[in-house]
Amino acid sequence: MAFLLLLFSRMAEAHVDTDSVGGFAAGFLHPLTGLDHFTAMAAVGLWGVILGRPATWLLPVVFPMIMALGSVVGIVGIPLPGIEIGIALSALVLGIFIAGRVKLPLWIACLVVSVFAICHGYAHGAELPLASDPFAFAIGFMLATGSLHAAGIGVGVLAERFRQGQLLRVLGAVTALLGVYFLIEALA
Repeated sequence: MAFLLLLFSRMAEAHVDTDSVGGFAAGFLHPLTGLDHFTAMAAVGLWGVILGRPATWLLPVVFPMIMALGSVVGIVGIPLPGIEIGIALSALVLGIFIAGRVKLPLWIACLVVSVFAICHGYAHGAELPLASDPFAFAIGFMLATGSLHAAGIGVGVLAERFRQGQLLRVLGAVTALLGVYFLIEALA
């Protein structure tokens, strides 16, 4: 497992290489190629399935909205310490919630994903002014984020239907382990 995590060490950065930020395509591709973002976004969908309706659809709506707010905070340059740690914790905590099938009240679940959304949004918002087309980058980023939430929901629904939830526990454990890895990277 440690060897596999080392293979992804460059992918575990929550920010993009500012030389590659160019517009819609770069914004759309980042969540799909950044392992930390990919993991956390899919986890939001998976946890939503565990929580059931309306959380299944509400969390994937709340996350991008609050992520956009976090992006604005990053663009304006308001300092928020510990963003990389918050991003790592998003995978760790959501993974634990999925593996443990933790069911929180809807308002607390929304609060949890909102805190993580601010971290993810801030990390990318701080870079947006460097992009050649920040608006197109943001649109691409938001669409890919929503797609990953939907993929998490799809996998979660199938896992619940055909494996009685055991697969979700395994996916949660893997997500939490990746979160530990991201946290170690953030603290290093």
